[in-house]
Amino acid sequence: MLSLNKLLFRQSLLNNGYGIRFMSVVVDASKVVTPINKVLIANRGEIACRVMRTAKKRGVKTVAVYSEADRNSMHVAMADEAYLIGPAAAKDSYLRSDKILEVAKRTGAQAIHPGYGFLSENAGFADLCEKEGIIFIGPPSSAILAMGSKSASKDIMIRANVPTIPGYHGEDQEFETLRSEAEKIGYPVLIKAVMGGGGKGMRIVERPEDLEDGINSSKRESKASFGDDRVLVEKYLVHPRHVEIQVFADRHGNCVHLFERDCSVQRRHQKIIEEAPAPHLSEELRKKMGDAAVAAAKAVGYVGAGTVEFILSQDGSFYFMEMNTRLQVEHPITEMITKQDLVEWQLKVAESQPLPLGQNQLAIHGHAFEARIYAENPDSDFMPGTGKLLHLSTPEPSSTLRVETGVRQGDEVSVYYDPMIAKLVVWDTNREKALRYLRNALDEYHIVGLNTNISFLKRLSSHPAFQKGEVETGFIPIHRESLMAPQKAMSNDTLCLAVLSMILSENALNKSLNGVNGGVILSPWSASNAFRVNNVAERVIKFNVKDQKIQVPVTYNKDNSYTMTMPNGEKLTVSGSHLDAADQTLLKAYVADRFYPSVRAVKAKNSLFVFNDSQSYELELPIEVTSKGGDAASGSLLSPMPGKITKIMVAVGDKVKKGQPIILMEAMKMEHTIRAPQDGKVESLPFNVNEIVEDKKVLATIV
Repeated sequence: MLSLNKLLFRQSLLNNGYGIRFMSVVVDASKVVTPINKVLIANRGEIACRVMRTAKKRGVKTVAVYSEADRNSMHVAMADEAYLIGPAAAKDSYLRSDKILEVAKRTGAQAIHPGYGFLSENAGFADLCEKEGIIFIGPPSSAILAMGSKSASKDIMIRANVPTIPGYHGEDQEFETLRSEAEKIGYPVLIKAVMGGGGKGMRIVERPEDLEDGINSSKRESKASFGDDRVLVEKYLVHPRHVEIQVFADRHGNCVHLFERDCSVQRRHQKIIEEAPAPHLSEELRKKMGDAAVAAAKAVGYVGAGTVEFILSQDGSFYFMEMNTRLQVEHPITEMITKQDLVEWQLKVAESQPLPLGQNQLAIHGHAFEARIYAENPDSDFMPGTGKLLHLSTPEPSSTLRVETGVRQGDEVSVYYDPMIAKLVVWDTNREKALRYLRNALDEYHIVGLNTNISFLKRLSSHPAFQKGEVETGFIPIHRESLMAPQKAMSNDTLCLAVLSMILSENALNKSLNGVNGGVILSPWSASNAFRVNNVAERVIKFNVKDQKIQVPVTYNKDNSYTMTMPNGEKLTVSGSHLDAADQTLLKAYVADRFYPSVRAVKAKNSLFVFNDSQSYELELPIEVTSKGGDAASGSLLSPMPGKITKIMVAVGDKVKKGQPIILMEAMKMEHTIRAPQDGKVESLPFNVNEIVEDKKVLATIV
């Protein structure tokens, strides 16, 4: 029986009425163009959304798969069809090749795009797709297998004359053998898991006496991560760079490279910021590395998108490290400098079309950076975190700025998947301009609800050594002291902006509570300006900032400005307004003689988050605010966070005492008691038991 890659067509010819002559023609089906009209994306998050955008642009229908945790996710909403495939854990959902193939057959999807991670480099899955007659948008399984083993791939590269790092990649795993090979190589050496990836099972050993501990530690982690404890020993290059080459091959024998990306700046052996092209790389070296990458791809009969990763030494020598047999996370920066859509190239190659361009038609245009925005805490060794994106605002996407993401405001970064929130990608005509663009874009990226690395990325992209392009894989450890510098103390201006934000929000709330007729407030007692009877409008607003209690006396002036007294005694005149009535997180303000055209202040989790002067500050605040001026909202109880009303202990008209429990609310899996801020009578209870309320909603009014 013929394989799926070979089809035998028999053509019958009538021979002048004397009989039938049969001519057998063997056609390579892998080179027959097969249009893809529907594709299943066997992934989630930003890469699933990324693939869908290109598919929709080409008129290709998309099928999403999702776990229970991703039921309301962005990639599910974007797809033409979406199907549940299992519980939250990846092993029960996104790694279930049987369920994914079942959905593909059920929906009539002709192809499966695996994205990256999960099943993208699973040779068994690629084989299953072929057996089911479904196109796997990736290389043949033989290439995945060849490059999946670090030791086997090194042997292939040596035969293909691709430079490799001096090292031992043999099968003998006895300690004495590894020790002997390490001595031949010379210290420092790098111990790596044979089947490793993502920095797992990787140990640097600088002295012979530390070798045994390094090997044992690497073997334990390798066994736990990959089920295989074999290791290899390589020469560890001091101050190296990590430079990778994007390659692409089709089924017609064509193979090109789309230049390089520098991915040197990493934490925990994982990339955090990438750029293309690599800084300070000569055209001669660029050509050598590109030619070596193409040779590596051809050596394994590669098809589709792949990345050949090299270690680049300070002296300009470079060595093959590994080949990733899939689309890389950082592929957008290659797209930016080549003006090509690599996902579209993948679809065309999967259809057996030839590559869209040849090597001499490809050129570098400008410079691009990608910053990976993670839910993590850089101050705690970049420990990943989880939580809800209570507020999310990004710079405006354009042809030169991309926000590659799979989450929206209100979504949750869970414990089940990678904590990457987004990739911020920028392009400009040269490196200096692109880097400035990146810093400005990071200033406009605002997240509230969980820890992120945005502030760290700002410090990194502003570092003098990084600005000069002096990058290497040890960049973060070398510059740790300056990169981990403590946050600047909050300025008086920022404190004024925080107070102004609260006042403006309360003014808007007053209007909504007391009624507006054609924009005119019906009662003078509801006015948010300085109108008072025989009384000066004053109040004190309190914050807690890093366990420090701060009080800001505020005087309301007749011209709708405010005089604020800072903790150091400085008095500042402040005025401003919301930029958009529909978005009360953005305001413009005058603080003394300085004008702030756009400042973001977000209230969440009973705190106020102010983004100003490239910094973000958190100020804790009480639920209610005491007012000397008798504001109408002073007796209002506001929900401290989104939650559900579980019990109401009073009724409208009841007299209550200050501190008396009024409402029980369930939020963040905890019960919160909402108490009366003052003596008085319950005037309103807008919500009922079991109703879901949003943050900052009025739960009760006591007068």
